[in-house]
Amino acid sequence: MPEKDRPVIETTGSPGDPAAPELLAAVPSTNGDAGQSSTGRKPAAGAAPKTLLETPHPYRGRLICVEGIDGSGKSTQLLLLERWLRSRGYPVHFTEWNSSRLVRRSMQRGKKKNLLTPTTFSLLHAVDFADRLTYQILPPLKAGMIVLADRYVYTAFARDVARGVHPEWVRAVYSPALRPDLTLYFRVPIDVSLERLLAGRAKLKYHEAGMDVGLSTDPVESFRMFQSRVLEIYDQLTLEFGMRPIDATAEIPDQQRVIRTMVQEILRNYDRNRANGKNGVTSQSR
Repeated sequence: MPEKDRPVIETTGSPGDPAAPELLAAVPSTNGDAGQSSTGRKPAAGAAPKTLLETPHPYRGRLICVEGIDGSGKSTQLLLLERWLRSRGYPVHFTEWNSSRLVRRSMQRGKKKNLLTPTTFSLLHAVDFADRLTYQILPPLKAGMIVLADRYVYTAFARDVARGVHPEWVRAVYSPALRPDLTLYFRVPIDVSLERLLAGRAKLKYHEAGMDVGLSTDPVESFRMFQSRVLEIYDQLTLEFGMRPIDATAEIPDQQRVIRTMVQEILRNYDRNRANGKNGVTSQSR
């Protein structure tokens, strides 16, 4: 279900406080060092200040994200997790990639008329994320809710770089992103994801198949080539950011059992505060 594009709950403090600076405040040139890795990591050169993605966030709530290539089954698993959490009385808020009304028309028009370059495509997604961070992620976290995110900044780190955008530039654009309490990476072979997608519809979507990159004129072959790039970057991001891999070829109930065990681990302190009435939220939203 698509989310609403404005706050669902009142919290103290302004959504635009220093914890949520504008995403595009300081964007470096798209031209970077040739020796940079595809993930945007620079070789160590002394102690560097930690980014927000490397530092635990200070809020009472929990941020749980799912990542994976198209056809990995992550959305199905997140829906099951949401239902399970709600059935146990947890205050849950759901948000998903590319759902802000702020950029929806521009994104649809750009895709339909093939007007988007890799950089403008990246920027539109960044505006979408900035809007949702300010109104759909920070307020529920501050109020002590569990935020479930269907895709997070790692999607941009993988897809945009696979399209040829410089990784350091992409990371700078998303520098205000908070570190999730748990990120689940649903890993699936390309052929399995392709089979799942084609079983549900007649053809692949243009951008989903990476046709805009010009790797192949055949949608299926283009999908294999483009998503293989994305998959390779995801594997690197998993090591860098500590994403928890999930075997997305396993049976749905088996995956869900593994996921619930991981979620219970990060909710231990949350449950203690909840029992003592320190989280301060009982309402649920989507």
